[in-house]
Amino acid sequence: MKLRHWQQQCVTTALSLYQTQNHFFCLATPGAGKTVMAASLTKQMLLSKKIDFVMCFSPSTQVNESTRATFEAILNRRIDGKLGSLGSVQTYQSMNTLTPTFWSLIEEHNVMVVLDEVHHLKGHELPCANAWGEEVLVHIQDKAAYTLAMSGTPWRSDQAPISLARFTEPDNTIHCDFSYGLADAIKDRVCRIPQIVLVDNECINVSSENTSECFESISDLLTNSDIAYQQLVEDEQVIRYMLTHAVEKLSELRRTEPNSAGLIVASSIKHAYFIEKLLNTHFNQSTEIVTSKHPDANERIERFNHSNTEWVVSVGMISQGTDIPRLQVCCHLSRIRTEMHYRQVLGRVLRATSTEPQYAWLYTLDHWKLAEFAQRINVDLPEVNVVFKNAENLNEISENDNEVSSKTFVRSPIESSINISELSTSEVCGNLPNSFSSSPYSEFSITGRFKQRVVALFT
Repeated sequence: MKLRHWQQQCVTTALSLYQTQNHFFCLATPGAGKTVMAASLTKQMLLSKKIDFVMCFSPSTQVNESTRATFEAILNRRIDGKLGSLGSVQTYQSMNTLTPTFWSLIEEHNVMVVLDEVHHLKGHELPCANAWGEEVLVHIQDKAAYTLAMSGTPWRSDQAPISLARFTEPDNTIHCDFSYGLADAIKDRVCRIPQIVLVDNECINVSSENTSECFESISDLLTNSDIAYQQLVEDEQVIRYMLTHAVEKLSELRRTEPNSAGLIVASSIKHAYFIEKLLNTHFNQSTEIVTSKHPDANERIERFNHSNTEWVVSVGMISQGTDIPRLQVCCHLSRIRTEMHYRQVLGRVLRATSTEPQYAWLYTLDHWKLAEFAQRINVDLPEVNVVFKNAENLNEISENDNEVSSKTFVRSPIESSINISELSTSEVCGNLPNSFSSSPYSEFSITGRFKQRVVALFT
């Protein structure tokens, strides 16, 4: 397999640095092809007899399958963990179930450990590590012959250090041995040019007891009322407006690229089912839905990947590492508003499928924080200084590895009281305003004109 220029550069750099160090950290923008680079580097390490085996870890089984396929194609050997294979592919979740016999392989042989989306591993020492970081510190650090860490978003929203990472002093910013940013990837036609559409409204009325007030923007509303962001993304008017423009954009793209597709990131399972129903009945779009309640989630993702279905609606199942190159339009209707999640969602539509310039479209609400994220998409490492905590400060460290913003976060009333598996189809796809009417917050109505502004970087 012929490597892209950046992939060959990264492999060459790693081989050189491995002469004097055993850990290598690669930042490569989502969609750039990190897995191909990792497999090619592993092949060179095997050919030079520096390693005997390779162990790969990632945050999901879906990413694992993609990793296994890529590695086996490039190495021309199995890495299924069975007798005669060159190694194995595991999820981070499975680490605490692995036996001492498994871990002893790292100490008894020259093993290269590949850690994908390494920002999930928290902690530079045991007292402040999360569960996955602890497993890496105990079983891999100082025991593996070589380690390769990769991420497109190499920082954590809680500002905790990433396991195995090195940090520059005195500002405690992360050190990357090799960086391939989005600007480079767009220039090389590896990634599409992002166009971020921020949706706002000129008048949102909030009624509480005998008072009524009009807010002139979404940011004004969320700053100066008790309306929660989640209420907005679950509002039918907002959903219909955003879907209308996203569907129009996808239809336009499919006139020249017939297999282009779109992704809707929903805030809850019931929210996802409502959006799917709207897409089917009101917009006449074909859909696939993928949630944690689907035992065949991976099969659904693969089916969508190799189909001509227009939209996939997901709640957190199609995120980092999921490779569906035909995705080109995304509606971000999730309640999660961290910069890491924002960039990972955008990354799902960035992978280029042509050597000609292509655009990726992300539709999101014009919340001040999301607008700020959009404006600095061209910055590969935002100014997030790592905060090192000692044992006395452990109770200050967030253990929320989903990194959900605590500000205005509200658990959906339907999720806390209803088991989706117990609902009939009609109940799941019921009228959205009734479904979410149990919100404890003030009522609001959108009476103003919707408007859009496009953040167009890299042009």
